[in-house]
Amino acid sequence: MKYFIVPILLIFSLATNAQKDPKTLKITYSKSYNGKPIEQQNPIIIFADANQTVLTSEEIINKKAIFPYEASFIERRTNHYIQTAKLSPSKEIFTIDSLSLAKQTFEFLNDTKKILGYNCKKAKTIVNSNTIEIWYTNDVAIKGAPSILGQNLGLVLEVNRNNNFIITAIKIEKLKAIPENVELPKSDFKTMDLLSYRDQLWKARFTTIKIFENEIINFSDASKSNDSILRFGNGTIILKKVKIPKITSGSQIYVDLTEQSNGDAYDRTGSVFLIPMDSKISFLDGLQKGAKTLPSYENGNGKSYLGMVRTEEFSPLIELMRFFTPFGIKQYNYLQLKDKTWEESAFYRQEISELVTALDNQEVYIGTFIGNYDKGGHKISLNLTIHAEENKTPKSTIAFPIFNSTNVMEMAGQDYATMFNNESGLEVSFTLDRDIKNARLRYITTGHGGWENGDEYLQKKNTITLNGKEAYSFVPWRTDCGSYRMYNPASGNFTNGLSSSDYSRSNWCPGMATNPIYIDLGDLKAGKHTMFVKIPLGEVEGGSFSFWNVSGVLIGE
Repeated sequence: MKYFIVPILLIFSLATNAQKDPKTLKITYSKSYNGKPIEQQNPIIIFADANQTVLTSEEIINKKAIFPYEASFIERRTNHYIQTAKLSPSKEIFTIDSLSLAKQTFEFLNDTKKILGYNCKKAKTIVNSNTIEIWYTNDVAIKGAPSILGQNLGLVLEVNRNNNFIITAIKIEKLKAIPENVELPKSDFKTMDLLSYRDQLWKARFTTIKIFENEIINFSDASKSNDSILRFGNGTIILKKVKIPKITSGSQIYVDLTEQSNGDAYDRTGSVFLIPMDSKISFLDGLQKGAKTLPSYENGNGKSYLGMVRTEEFSPLIELMRFFTPFGIKQYNYLQLKDKTWEESAFYRQEISELVTALDNQEVYIGTFIGNYDKGGHKISLNLTIHAEENKTPKSTIAFPIFNSTNVMEMAGQDYATMFNNESGLEVSFTLDRDIKNARLRYITTGHGGWENGDEYLQKKNTITLNGKEAYSFVPWRTDCGSYRMYNPASGNFTNGLSSSDYSRSNWCPGMATNPIYIDLGDLKAGKHTMFVKIPLGEVEGGSFSFWNVSGVLIGE
């Protein structure tokens, strides 16, 4: 009997060890935030054996992942971390990181607990000011983790970040081998450096529409249009017809512009705009045939303001972004200051998602204006980026331009917006063909008049009324202009120790973009409405005068 029992015990022991030390594991992880499972999540899945760990996801395995998507591999024999990103059905990129795993350091704690029946220990580390607690087990001779962190500790079954975001193993399956369809490709593949890999992966996550690239905006008779870019106002306006793709509901849309001086030393008004083509007369008619073809606005002050307000037959420009060039950035960087380094370019970026209906799946004319009288002028690049955001309500379903007093055709006969010197100010009547819910006015305003008593340097209240009732009033003012000093090498310097670019201004600074103000108007009924903009314009002094560039677009549902 004694000889019979020993083999049975030996067989039982071997079977137990085989069960305890499987060759391959598949672990599924769930994510939670503040104690609640994240809705519609894509569970993390890892496959691990003695030679490698594969980090993937349920959607990738089921071939439901949306491009771009990423998988990772840890090659245990070399301790290499291999990342692969599928950017499209035909493009995949790879990189190998041989340092990240070796650089990880942990504090090992005495805490223990069981997860899915496995005895787990606790380790802690700090990553980018985040406290990460990792629960891992050494009950099996297989290593793996739901991220790069803790890969060599053992089998990581829970990761807790800041005690609010938790990744927890919810299922462990024993397999014979890692499935071939999730393994690292066995054939040779080309790798790239980590920064290039990350850059390509990042850019694949959104759509970039290049509108202008290193184009000159100047004042010169030599500025001529070509097959793709139209030039007007002696080169101070550039325009391009752009095809915008279908935009997923709820997506975020951004416009970005990079500017350098190409000769002009001064701070100038700039505007990125879209030309609506939904009316009998468009701003393009004015550009091509002359400003006098545009409807005139008159308020009794003796002047005529062309193409600035909405009429039954005309839609004014939709201003995407108002920006201001710094004093001579790049071109005048040789004007040195001790222990100061000038910026090489000015970069402006704003979200314009609320204007989606003016862009979505259309061919549109998008232009850029910089008011200047310099032959060298300015060099700019302009992009539109679209960032898909699933399962979100759209920012708005209407983009209805009402007025835009920025005289982008300044060099082609369009007058400055001085209509505010009259009590009538700027008054526009418009008709809505349907009810609008949660209507708001997207309002951009900047004051100008660059001398001591000019409105550029004086605080002036803007008052907006709708149908005879005040909707909003405020004083547009920027006090942070000194933050942009390193953008302004050619800025004038004064005896009080300040540079001209340091001075507070009427809602703008040299080197910045002006943020829109969103004015709640409530629900608007279909029919006629009247909007009034009042600003107390400063008096003319000799050849100096003030003016206000204001633009208003009605947005809503």
